[in-house]
Amino acid sequence: MYKKILLAVDGSENSLRATEEATKLAKIESDAIVDILYVNVPPKTAREILLEPSKEEQDKARQARISPVEKILNDAGIKNKVSIVTGEASPTIIQHANTTDADIIVIGSRGLNAVQKFVLGGVSNEVVQKATMPVLLVK
Repeated sequence: MYKKILLAVDGSENSLRATEEATKLAKIESDAIVDILYVNVPPKTAREILLEPSKEEQDKARQARISPVEKILNDAGIKNKVSIVTGEASPTIIQHANTTDADIIVIGSRGLNAVQKFVLGGVSNEVVQKATMPVLLVK
């Protein structure tokens, strides 16, 4: 069914729920692989640039967000790999899915960005609207 599963994560609770669903999908196919995608979104404003943490702090925070996802998949015996890409979240997720020939994208409905709760057209909504492959949106 789905052999190449792209799991877009950001460390949120919904990312962990999405990981559980990706695990269920991966268990259907014995040779399925889950590509854990973490998108580094570059700072946009001068304030964001000034307040940006050091590279070491960024690496530590990123690893803290990815490690629980890897643990869930590893504990379930699911083959996985981690991809870290820099860019705007939605287009980067879609581009990565296309270039890796993902069969499905699994993504949480809300991420860490609190503003997305109030703004129509968050990352997950844009992925659902623009992706050319199936998208599993997890609440």
